Amino acid sequence: WGGPSDSGCCSVADVDDARRVAQQLGIAHHVFNLTEDFAHDVVGPYVAGHAAGTTPNPCIECNRHIKFDRLLERARRLGFDRLATGHHAQVRAAPGGGPLELRRGADARKDQSYVLSMLGQRQLADVVFPVGHLTKDRVRAEAARLGLRTAAKPDSQDVCFIQAAEGRGGFLAGRVELHPGSVVDGATGEALGTVDAVELVTVGQRRGIPATGTRRYAVAVDVAARRVTVADARGAATFEVRLEPGSLTWVEAALADGEQAVAQTSAHGRPAPCSVRLGAAGGDGGAPGPRVRFAAPQRPVAPGQTLALYSADDPDRVVGAGIVAA
Repeated sequence: WGGPSDSGCCSVADVDDARRVAQQLGIAHHVFNLTEDFAHDVVGPYVAGHAAGTTPNPCIECNRHIKFDRLLERARRLGFDRLATGHHAQVRAAPGGGPLELRRGADARKDQSYVLSMLGQRQLADVVFPVGHLTKDRVRAEAARLGLRTAAKPDSQDVCFIQAAEGRGGFLAGRVELHPGSVVDGATGEALGTVDAVELVTVGQRRGIPATGTRRYAVAVDVAARRVTVADARGAATFEVRLEPGSLTWVEAALADGEQAVAQTSAHGRPAPCSVRLGAAGGDGGAPGPRVRFAAPQRPVAPGQTLALYSADDPDRVVGAGIVAA
């Protein structure tokens, strides 16, 4: 995709760490080159999304297309029983022999169920998350007890394919044209200032937004018009989020139209009670597509982000996910 990683994930040094740990544990170490798949299914959509004014989640798309699709299929073909990863999440058999459940990790600070929320029964049947029932401190302590070189390795940070020195702006500037834009108040139409690149503004963003004594949030990004629309906290609050038609996936059975759930819109966001309206697939004269209606007003959610759904009765259990529509 154009360069090495220094995020603590997916770099050449990380491959070497894995090789050395495999040697210490006496297990085989295989390396598969999925660079083209990663560029096509993760990096490409990330760049295209920003160019269009949306904010895709590359970690989720990597899980969807690379780890739990290409890599899992490779593991199946090679005859492995399971694909084990270090995600802080848990898979459990439902009481009475029902569908497998995807649940939050035991360490609430490190829970990664959100980025796995697109998984279904076929994937869950063949994966295992061996550290999901442990805290990160206990994982590190066990690694230290085994003498593994990664015991004190820093956690991965940010987007794995973006160098810290270039940042998101530098990465995108080398791949798409960035455009300065105006910032206007959505309620009054007042011009408040400018931003260096509309493609770098995310709906819900507060930092870097011009303000005249009032804290404002980005509520819309129009790349074609080179305009960012903002609002104060009251004006930015939303009760409803639309999802892209066809983007809803279910861990178990689909929720019924109008059923209650709990929504989470970022990896460590605050869960919010909601109801799910399935709607129709769209089309002229048709009912609106799927949407989530919150019980209380929420900060705006960036188009392209994933909205994970958890059970209203058991908010540690993931039930599905969808992608927020523009």
